[in-house]
Amino acid sequence: MKSMKHQKVLYFITEDWYFLSHRLPLALAARDAGYDVAVATRVNTQGDSIRQAGIRLIPLKLSRRGMNVISELMTFVRLLRLYRREKPDLVHHVAMKPVLYGSLVARLAGVPHVVNALAGLGYVFTSDQLTAHILNPLISCAFRMLLSSKNSRLILQNRDDLALFIHKRFISEERTALVRGSGVDTAAFSPTLEPPGLPVVMLASRMLWDKGVKEFVEAARILKRLSIHARFVLVGDTDLQNPSAIPQGQLTAWHTEGIIEWWGHREDMPTVFSEAHIICLPSFREGLPKVLIEAAACGRPIVTTDAPGCREIVNNEVNGLLVPVRNEMELANAIQRLIESPELRQTMGARGREIVLKEFSVEKVVSETMAVYESLLNQ
Repeated sequence: MKSMKHQKVLYFITEDWYFLSHRLPLALAARDAGYDVAVATRVNTQGDSIRQAGIRLIPLKLSRRGMNVISELMTFVRLLRLYRREKPDLVHHVAMKPVLYGSLVARLAGVPHVVNALAGLGYVFTSDQLTAHILNPLISCAFRMLLSSKNSRLILQNRDDLALFIHKRFISEERTALVRGSGVDTAAFSPTLEPPGLPVVMLASRMLWDKGVKEFVEAARILKRLSIHARFVLVGDTDLQNPSAIPQGQLTAWHTEGIIEWWGHREDMPTVFSEAHIICLPSFREGLPKVLIEAAACGRPIVTTDAPGCREIVNNEVNGLLVPVRNEMELANAIQRLIESPELRQTMGARGREIVLKEFSVEKVVSETMAVYESLLNQ
């Protein structure tokens, strides 16, 4: 095996906060293994935190939602100059735009090894909007052209996405790897006793339509009409860079109406989970939602959809309940069942903690991803 010392790994991720929350432990492990590590990302509020962690930060001007041809071409040119200047031995692209732009730039710049990671298929493959329908065949074609290089690997987070990519001939199976999520710190996210008072049913996520936020609100409305006594809470902010963003005015209106409580963005997620009794995520499709892994690590039962990614962490009737996508009544029924059964909540919460310890620890995810790096660099 080659020595990893002095080999350069460059991460290309759209947002600094996402790198910090989902990829920092991996970058630190790569650095500790002897790699020269840097991250290129749009710097918003987390630049200092990344630098303080000891990772070299390369600010990059880009937009996840950008559709302006000239602006996107300038982003592409900046990225090409960056790759040629940095001369990485391996680039790790995370999410749709970095995978598409980065893979093409890596070819042009002669980067010898490429790891692409998709945390779900996102707006283009889940939305009913016209723009998504137009982009879907274009991106599918791009996948077939850009993911086929023998010096690259594609990391997917769930078995459904893996099967889909192989079935649609986006990539051959030998160039894929299944790494289930980004892992969770099981010491930081640990079980606590349920708080006293009314049961708190919580959806913690970016406030996007395709996270099932509207379905959650409607389920809360149904249960309140039935005089089911509980508090329904949204935790998270909207994401203006995402086409599926829920307007802040709508979130405020729901809060004012009294159907839900909107707590906004919170950094202290272990504390947030300790204030909940049930965690709910009625998403349309996911890679593997980190929030559900964290919730399970905290010993909280989960209600989520029987959809790719979500069913990867929840075993129905074991550590949570699975319901059909976009079905407010079934969602309300599942939530009501857990509201009315403290014993079932405790049993499911304990099983969820066991599942995370066995399958979803950050140490396991880092180890599996580092093995992908080593297999590429030593082929």
